Amino acid sequence: MASKLKAVDPKAAEPSKPKVLIFGKPGVGKTWTSLDFPKVYFIDTEGGADMAHYTDKLKKSGGAYYGVDQGSLSFENILEQVEALATEKHQYKTLVIDSISKVFAMEIAKEAERLGEKDAFGASKKPAVAYMRRLISWLTRMDMNVILVAHEKDLYGIDEKKQRNVIGVTFDAYDKLEYELHLCLNIFKIGGQHRARVTKSRLLGFKDADVFEWSYDAFAERYGKDILEGEVRQIVLATDEQLAELNGLLEIVKLPEGTEAKWLKAANVESYNEMDADKIAAIIKLINDKYLTTKKEK
Repeated sequence: MASKLKAVDPKAAEPSKPKVLIFGKPGVGKTWTSLDFPKVYFIDTEGGADMAHYTDKLKKSGGAYYGVDQGSLSFENILEQVEALATEKHQYKTLVIDSISKVFAMEIAKEAERLGEKDAFGASKKPAVAYMRRLISWLTRMDMNVILVAHEKDLYGIDEKKQRNVIGVTFDAYDKLEYELHLCLNIFKIGGQHRARVTKSRLLGFKDADVFEWSYDAFAERYGKDILEGEVRQIVLATDEQLAELNGLLEIVKLPEGTEAKWLKAANVESYNEMDADKIAAIIKLINDKYLTTKKEK
């Protein structure tokens, strides 16, 4: 009997490209240094990076610019761009969204205006959070370096006198964002030098509270230039034929409750349309082998 175990040798797993959240005050070098990463696809929601010195730097590095005029203030448009970057062949190696704070806040404001007096218990945040979850799903799956730039805001907590007060700074965006990505950095400037402080990390080379020079070379030395500058692989999505076959099977087979939700969660997607072709193929095979065969035998 063939084994169902699918795990591989840990050393055979490919190292993933970094997914990083950075935040800081204006003028500390968040955007400027991000443009030093390899071949940046720059999504500018602020409209502040369309000045010549930014676009010259971006062009010189082989990057591309997607700004307000192209539709960067729409979360739906951003998701469309990210999906294309994840699934189409292209030359870009780094995705920068600057800033994630603005588009997240705009989505909340738009929903608050729509709800009016009915806005209560955080209802206006729900569409923005849903968009963020979809975005995170694509970002974690795509084979590109990712830098999300966020605004800085005060962090409130209980101080030494047991009073609620400002105890530090944090990012201004979806509050679970730092837990979903590999690394969160607070960018600041001291003595004319740009620095990064690690505020959350899953990476061995970036320990919590570490401070290092905020530059591409310093980051690459810690993470690995070969990984950052490596070739980008595309996600191969399910074909129309696969989706049609799956939908046909789902119409005739009654699956145990919660099965489809479990499959989607395991694949880190919202729908079958976003699922990899090999995962859809595995599901089709499973239905045929386990559920359809059982139904025929009965």
